[in-house]
Amino acid sequence: MRAAIAVLPGDGIGPEVVGEAKRVLAVVSEKWGHTFTLREALIGGAAIDATGSALPPETLEVARAADAVLLGAVGGPKWDDPRAKVRPEQGLLAIRKALGLYANLRPVAVNPKLLHASPLRPELLVGVDMLVVRELTGGSYFGDKLRDGDRAVDTCVYTVPEVERIVRTAARIARGRRKKLTSVDKANVLETSRLWREVTVRVMKDEFPDVVLSHMLVDACAMHLIRRPADFDVIVTENMFGDILTDEASMLAGSMGMLPSASLGEGKRGLYEPIHGSAPDIAGKGIANPYATILSIALLLRHSLGLEAEARAVEAAVAVAIDRGIWTADLAISGSAPASTTTAGDAVVDALRRGA
Repeated sequence: MRAAIAVLPGDGIGPEVVGEAKRVLAVVSEKWGHTFTLREALIGGAAIDATGSALPPETLEVARAADAVLLGAVGGPKWDDPRAKVRPEQGLLAIRKALGLYANLRPVAVNPKLLHASPLRPELLVGVDMLVVRELTGGSYFGDKLRDGDRAVDTCVYTVPEVERIVRTAARIARGRRKKLTSVDKANVLETSRLWREVTVRVMKDEFPDVVLSHMLVDACAMHLIRRPADFDVIVTENMFGDILTDEASMLAGSMGMLPSASLGEGKRGLYEPIHGSAPDIAGKGIANPYATILSIALLLRHSLGLEAEARAVEAAVAVAIDRGIWTADLAISGSAPASTTTAGDAVVDALRRGA
């Protein structure tokens, strides 16, 4: 296979973890005989410094010409002024919107070897294997914003077609898993959530009668993610709720450094990134966890390139590295020497070459 991949390292630890992911892509290319053409471009703070824009036109051109996009992270203290007209996160929001990537898939699974890394009791984590499908281009993140004296407004807007398409995406995935879909909203308070629930009920009844649908208020969902996380199969929710809930769910897996994500639209092209941020406090120290970014490569291979065997091999290689005790600082047991970013990457590359 020949494929073009846009690589956007971004800020902070982004270039470090993306570097390890690129090594994994090289092994996949070598082992399975694929040709991956990588083109790097700027996004976020690095792009602001170089061009004055968080998403330069040249970057968007590279992304639109690619079969898939790999992104590291954006942001950092240098660009943290909330009053600034141009901020790193604007680049991330803009590229999602420009590429029509409305569905963000965030899988959460617990490796038995990392039970120690989660703040939850080990018995609560047995059998945790869920997928959160977050709507990505609507809601208050993209609604009109207003600051008028001592008053501020963020508008949350959802339309019927926006809800229909994200629910269909989540339901199709649930149909291939355990056939359980939990729709998360705040329908007791928000009008957008009442619309969300009405549309969800109709779509599921008419198109997915074989999938069991349940509704949960977002505050209750936040509680039950901690109280009984193994009960969840697929969760579908709006933009802001999904952003918050998946950060919470990352603690089930032990660290945000373990969770990959895929942002998809109508076609095969998607954007793949770890859910963690740029972690400027550890940038340049060589201690960042690359596993989430490497697992994002697995999602890229699966969803954009249709290479299921290769995707499974990458996931298996990460599991082998973890089983061997190659744990970065965010995962390491107190008193043990944590692995460096490069050591973790080496372990995955070695396992992948050996056939995991």
